[in-house]
Amino acid sequence: MRAVLCKELGGPEKLVLEEVPLPPLRDGAVRIAIHAAGVNFADTLLIAGQYQDRPPLPFIPGMEVSGVVTEVAVGVTHVKPGDRVLASVGRGGYAEEIVAEADIVHRIPDAMDFVTAAGFPVAYSTSHGAYAWRGRLKAGESVLVLGASGGVGLTAVEIAKAMGATVIAAAGGAEKLAVARGAGADHLVDYRREDLRERVKTITGGRGVDVVYDPVGGDAFDQSLRCIAWEGRVIVIGFAAGRIPQIPANLVLVKNIDVIGFFWGSYRRYKPHLMAESYQQLFAWFAAGKLRPHVSHRLPLAQAGEALALLRARQSTGKVVLLAR
Repeated sequence: MRAVLCKELGGPEKLVLEEVPLPPLRDGAVRIAIHAAGVNFADTLLIAGQYQDRPPLPFIPGMEVSGVVTEVAVGVTHVKPGDRVLASVGRGGYAEEIVAEADIVHRIPDAMDFVTAAGFPVAYSTSHGAYAWRGRLKAGESVLVLGASGGVGLTAVEIAKAMGATVIAAAGGAEKLAVARGAGADHLVDYRREDLRERVKTITGGRGVDVVYDPVGGDAFDQSLRCIAWEGRVIVIGFAAGRIPQIPANLVLVKNIDVIGFFWGSYRRYKPHLMAESYQQLFAWFAAGKLRPHVSHRLPLAQAGEALALLRARQSTGKVVLLAR
């Protein structure tokens, strides 16, 4: 089969497309003929050696896939050959086939195509878990989404709306903000030309927001701490801006705020049942038309490096997806 390999750590230009042996089927696993693979910012960190997971070289990047089940191990009953599925696989997704643990493979709704499904598992489950498991988001509260046109940011807008919140979307530039508006954002902030703190204060009548969803870090995080409401919660998702911010403890104290870390991948180890429940809720929202996944770029598997470069340069909105067949 063809697969994209990371043979040396570095940028997207280091990736190569080669023929590799088919992975053997394991006990408790499922073989999937991959149709599409989602591209994530975390993949850029993985191939650079800057992610929490540091696999030995060479390895195949790619954290989420969609496709058709072609083979299942003895004892696997919840999916069967011919089923259309998605899976969050950690790595190995930039290939034509993958063998994945059965518990991370889920059948997709009939109305969901493979491109949509490939970009669904990581971003949507991240945003749902961040709000529901860690951020304690309640209907009627306000949410500030940073990086609101990106892969996870756009899903954070949609899911906050599905949960009954008022959403303030922050992004850089009118084009990106238009995408966030299309996802349901109630208010828009262009942090290329507007002061984030002052704009949020104006929108909320001086009160501040209840929840900040932050996959960006850097200066945006610093400003968000100064426009959060008393007893607000900041959910730290990642650091796309490149700078990991330092938290002034005095602000945490005087505002009674929570700064909450959320690493979605760890839930597979510690609370896997929550991930399965999350998919069922997300599929229900999708069927109800509350989630409308946005894919800005579809590229062939051979252009995996270009796909990752788009993310790193912030030239995409929503998801970038690789087509394996």
